[in-house]
Amino acid sequence: MLCRLVIHDVVLIDKLAVSFEPGLNVFTGETGAGKSILLDALGLALGGRSDAGLIRQGASQASVTAEFVLDITHRLFELAQEQGLSAENPVILRRVIGKDGKSRGFFNDQPISIGLLKQLGDTLLEVHGQFETHGLLNPATHRELLDAFAGLEGLRNKVGEAFKLWDESSTNLETAKAVSDRVKNEEDFLRAAVTELQQLAPQNGESETLAQRRIQLQHREKIFEALSSAIQSLENERGAIAALTQAGKAVSRVSDKVTGLSDVLATIDRASIEANEACHQLSVVLSSLNVESDALEKIEERLFALRAVARKHGTQVEMLADTLQNLSERLSLLSDEENQLKKLEERANYTRQIYATLAKELSVKRKSAGEKLKKAIEKELPPLKLEKAKFTIDVIDLPETLWSAEGINKVAFLASTNPGTAEGSLQKIASGGELARFMLAIKTVLSAVDPVSVLVFDEVDTGIGGAVASAVGERLELLADSVQILVVTHSPQVAARGVNHLRVIKRVKANKTVTEIETLDKTSRREEIARMLAGTHITEAARKAADSLIGDVLPKKRA
Repeated sequence: MLCRLVIHDVVLIDKLAVSFEPGLNVFTGETGAGKSILLDALGLALGGRSDAGLIRQGASQASVTAEFVLDITHRLFELAQEQGLSAENPVILRRVIGKDGKSRGFFNDQPISIGLLKQLGDTLLEVHGQFETHGLLNPATHRELLDAFAGLEGLRNKVGEAFKLWDESSTNLETAKAVSDRVKNEEDFLRAAVTELQQLAPQNGESETLAQRRIQLQHREKIFEALSSAIQSLENERGAIAALTQAGKAVSRVSDKVTGLSDVLATIDRASIEANEACHQLSVVLSSLNVESDALEKIEERLFALRAVARKHGTQVEMLADTLQNLSERLSLLSDEENQLKKLEERANYTRQIYATLAKELSVKRKSAGEKLKKAIEKELPPLKLEKAKFTIDVIDLPETLWSAEGINKVAFLASTNPGTAEGSLQKIASGGELARFMLAIKTVLSAVDPVSVLVFDEVDTGIGGAVASAVGERLELLADSVQILVVTHSPQVAARGVNHLRVIKRVKANKTVTEIETLDKTSRREEIARMLAGTHITEAARKAADSLIGDVLPKKRA
């Protein structure tokens, strides 16, 4: 609910703080006292249009603060969280307007854009009457309200889940088709590339091995000469192996005569064995250099071929084996394409069928609920002096291209207020109090399911009186059992039903005209209703009539 409204320097208001109560809050006052200024200020706090002309003369800026206390399940908290805002009760929306016309918005003292301020405000309050009207007049809300009225949220959620599955399977099918088309266009390239790579048969690590072998063969003569010299140094008559053998024999002859020579002899033996092993390894390497005369040419051809193919595919030689595998898999996809596409198509058709079945069930129930809601609202119209008005709920089947998670229908609330006139959207059927009364009829029926918890009716009683005004007051009082209502009224029958009566007055202070608000107690409320009945000169008869109106209402409030 809206708890408090604080206004500074807006038009004729210098400083004003207004407190509100749950239920029906009524605003009364003389014409021109400034009731519309109050509603304009409230609209500013919720993201409405602004301009520098709203700033009170002589002031540097204007500001409006609206304070709400909400149930923790209210959708504003979810929206605030999505926007990264810290949200807790009380919820405070504030708007500051400078002389240059620029304005700033705040949510619980956190700066926000005016667009977001309006988004948040739209979840809190709706205004119906002489100025900006939204909520029910937005066709985007009609489908959700009809579903809530009929208790179809559970079925609609199932439809949404089915649509998600259908959408995913359709997307997968279209993606696969696109891939298949690309693969088909690349078929010739793929087959040629795979054949070429298969013939080349690249191996992991082959490039490095070939490069090393190439270096060896390029320096074959030098390496051959060096290794041959090393073998001779080890094996000839004066080589290391012969020298170690002679040394071993010499030590062996005297090893039993000198302590410790057995260890020396073991060391010489090991050195002899290592020298022989080195000689053997050198011989193996040397024999590997005895290759065909064209070996170097063949290695270079192989290496150049690998590098050329790698450049063609934009990769490294080391990755050619992986490239062959990837291209082969893409080619195999082509051969398995029909089976894969068939499976995906069957899945898409299956999920579409599930969605269509649920959505058509939802559509049938919407159309049935639309008739019930239509009749319920039309029953509310005659007592509100709208007996000639017609109301229709149009549940239209959409083409498949427009099906969505919300179902296959577009829902529109249509009306006409005069016989013979075509039905149209709600915002085009009437203006002022007539439209506000139409909204009152709809809100009365939908009060239990409408998510907005604060409603403002601006002069909903325009052009009516007597029994019709009483009917308007009764419906406002009934509606106020489920939502908080602010109503600007000139009707004593409506004012008598308020639980919080606020009088807007205009006074002159220090040679300046200002608008103020008084919260009326029991006595002053009686006087105000008597004024509304009698005019400027309040008579005892008017006071008794006011007592009668208030007395007629009180028993209903206690019931």
